[in-house]
Amino acid sequence: GKSGSKIQSTPTKAGGDRFIPTRSTMQMEIANFLLTKENDPAEKSPTKKEQQKAWAMNLNGFDIDEAKVLRLSGMPQNAPEGYQSNLRVLYSQKTTPGSSRKKGRYIPSMPDRILDAPEIRNDYYLNLIDWSSQNFLAVALDNSVYLWNHASGAIIQLLQIEHPDDYISSVSWIKEGNYLAVGTSNAEVQVWDIQQQKRLRNMTSHSSRVGSLSWNSYILSSGARSGHIHHHDVRVAEHHVATLAGHTQEVCGLKWSLDGRYLASGGNDNLVNVWPCTQGDSGEFAPVQTFTQHHGAVKAVSWCPWQANILATGGGTSDRQIRIWNVCSGACLNAIDAHSQVCSILWSTNYKELISGHGFAQNQLVIWKYPTMAKVTELRGHTARVLNLTMSPDGATVASAAADETLRLWRCFEMDPIKKKEKEKANSAKSSIIHQSIR
Repeated sequence: GKSGSKIQSTPTKAGGDRFIPTRSTMQMEIANFLLTKENDPAEKSPTKKEQQKAWAMNLNGFDIDEAKVLRLSGMPQNAPEGYQSNLRVLYSQKTTPGSSRKKGRYIPSMPDRILDAPEIRNDYYLNLIDWSSQNFLAVALDNSVYLWNHASGAIIQLLQIEHPDDYISSVSWIKEGNYLAVGTSNAEVQVWDIQQQKRLRNMTSHSSRVGSLSWNSYILSSGARSGHIHHHDVRVAEHHVATLAGHTQEVCGLKWSLDGRYLASGGNDNLVNVWPCTQGDSGEFAPVQTFTQHHGAVKAVSWCPWQANILATGGGTSDRQIRIWNVCSGACLNAIDAHSQVCSILWSTNYKELISGHGFAQNQLVIWKYPTMAKVTELRGHTARVLNLTMSPDGATVASAAADETLRLWRCFEMDPIKKKEKEKANSAKSSIIHQSIR
């Protein structure tokens, strides 16, 4: 009878309902040989077996007698001695040096900005630039001091010495950045209020030019050509409160440690002295350490920002060494030959690195990894020796002043944006220090 159900028909495409494996990857000839071999009644001679084994090894890379079409259990078969797969080179190679090397940060080889510094004095012993926490860069050009606002680009002439034969020999900002200390060639130490652009004090106690300055709260320390260091208490009328006599020639490097415990001084007598912040039992200051290993003038003096007792120093043309000291033990932790005059050293606050400025012959800046002191990179561009280095308050930019009458700004310590936000958040949480008034 008729039915509404559909009559099944034979598939039009043969094999459409079956899975037919691809046999191109199977060793069908070998399998067939092994299956038919059992029906071979003739027992081959040992010589014949050795010959077939040799042919099998040459043609297939393995002995047919030991081969199996499928191995369902047991340990995997070991490759014959000396056998190497053609694919070995693809899967057994070590990663290439380029792909395995951890990528370092990008450090621009060119300065971010170049500023003119006409009539800057080409004198190794002077300290002519400093960058304040309020983002003002102070530059001493012969007998004048100029302030450059890094944020706005505005330039202010703060002062000019009246006598034509006198010149500015050093500048240094107080930690809070609202007062600038100025040393002169006629042995004066001045303090200026930059907001009012007015001189607050003029302190005379030295007998020769003041080439180095450093603040420790309300104590301003000044180093002179005579080799003497004076402490000035800027709060009181009788400002000269102490004299440190540890150098026989000009004091050209002077820096208080960040915690205010030690003052490091370097001189043209090749000495490095480390002074305590308080007087000894005899009522006089005596250095807690004196380092004599340098063979040239020591102007480059810098304290490590994350290890309070670590000091970096650099020697002049006849020395060319950068040395790292532990001022507690007096040990020299490292010494590197910079192959040129070391004019200035700064520690990075964003990375475990230092940067040094150099004179003859390449007039370059060099970034060093700490503590290995491996060279990270060199920054070239100055055509005359680098005189001074100073760092921006965010730690990202280094300013270099050179005898080619230019200031160059290098963004060599730029932070990762995420780490930068974390650092700013941590800094804002810190309580501010009470400002001491200057009389």
